[in-house]
Amino acid sequence: MIPLTLAEVARAVGGSMHDIPDSGVRVTGPVVRDSREVGPGALFVAFAGERVDGHAFAAGAVADGAVAVLAARPVGVPAIVVDDVQAALGALARHVLEQLGATVVALTGSAGKTSTKDLVAQLLQRLAPTVWTPGSLNNEIGLPLTVLSADESTRHLVLEMGARGVGHIRYLTGLTPPRIGMVLNVGSAHIGEFGSRERIAEAKGEMVESLPAAAEGGIAVLNADDPLVLAMASRTKARVVLFGESEQAAVRAENVRLNDRGQAVFALRTPTGCADVTLRLYGEHHVSNALAAAAVASELGMPAGEIATALCEAGSLSHWRMEVTERPDGVTVVNDAYNANPESMRAALRALAAMGTSAQARGGRTWAVLGKMAELGEQSLTEHDAVGRLAVRLNVSKLVAVGGTEAAWLQMGAYNEGSWGEESVHVSDAEAAIDLLRSEVRPGDVVLVKASRSVGLEAVALALTEGSEGAAR
Repeated sequence: MIPLTLAEVARAVGGSMHDIPDSGVRVTGPVVRDSREVGPGALFVAFAGERVDGHAFAAGAVADGAVAVLAARPVGVPAIVVDDVQAALGALARHVLEQLGATVVALTGSAGKTSTKDLVAQLLQRLAPTVWTPGSLNNEIGLPLTVLSADESTRHLVLEMGARGVGHIRYLTGLTPPRIGMVLNVGSAHIGEFGSRERIAEAKGEMVESLPAAAEGGIAVLNADDPLVLAMASRTKARVVLFGESEQAAVRAENVRLNDRGQAVFALRTPTGCADVTLRLYGEHHVSNALAAAAVASELGMPAGEIATALCEAGSLSHWRMEVTERPDGVTVVNDAYNANPESMRAALRALAAMGTSAQARGGRTWAVLGKMAELGEQSLTEHDAVGRLAVRLNVSKLVAVGGTEAAWLQMGAYNEGSWGEESVHVSDAEAAIDLLRSEVRPGDVVLVKASRSVGLEAVALALTEGSEGAAR
């Protein structure tokens, strides 16, 4: 964080100082909510959770180097006391952001947010010092903490914003107002909470409504291939830049295909020129993510050739998202277990099928180890059945459906589509899947592991790669 005195912090958050002998002491270290991350000069933020109350760790945090605690009550050590710790954290982030003068790039969407955020960050880092959301910390707490990790050298802030209801994006953009706002897509993720894709679009569109007018530098980056996103152009005063494979997109991909490793190859066309791209990332769905990142980089002055080079070199900065590991025995494990929705499931299966082309040529097989897609509401049965059927249509060698009712629907969809018999199997949990795979997977096979985060299928991928000397690609 940029250095601030405790008096300045107190004014920014509307708090009162307690047990602070010198209000001129400065916060020079990180702002953290986990006392284990405290270092010299830190500010410790004490949240009172359902199971753990951060106030109980206040004294230890100060002993470890924190100069003060942001708290809801006096804690016997230097503290800035506020009525609402979360609101105060947001206010501090807004204050710091105003001092920085950095360009804020914010993005949202039903799928691909984290992967796109990682791509945008890697491109913009080539232009100037850039800070971005770590992992998927895209909520009311993670977002301010990201902003507060910036310093005087930061010129770009790339912020991922999630939503679980109408009004959430509006709140987050109020904390960290973007100059460039991106909407990637409107899909089925969280449809059980929202009720419909139209309702999801209403929430995601709050991003473009938050932007400054075109005359003030506001830019809305929208997916031309998604009708619900394209319609958001009418909801903003910012200048609209379209990306996609559509002819109307200013930044678009042409001649898209997957190579035999499941990586997308395409011609990138931007207002400054055209260049060829082969992504290091796996799956055709990353084409749209790459185009969104290219659109932002182009608007901030990067020419087409440099954008293409950066995209070719960019990798995943976040774990368990199409993370590919090749074992020494020739088994390839694709760990995409961080999360799942119908759109990302279909994309991952298509990538598996592309990777399977070369695997099958050398006698290998493709395995889809799949689990529940959460928060689909009334569409859950239909969507799980459809994913199981798609696995058959893509000639996946074997489907392993892991878990309860939803997994049974996956397996039944595959069975009904192809009468697979022993080529699809339903197992109770991750341990059962591990036992099955360890006994049956053979050299040359490609194994995809994917489910919603709550299923914990990363345990399967990690068990298959444990002790592997193969390199993640």
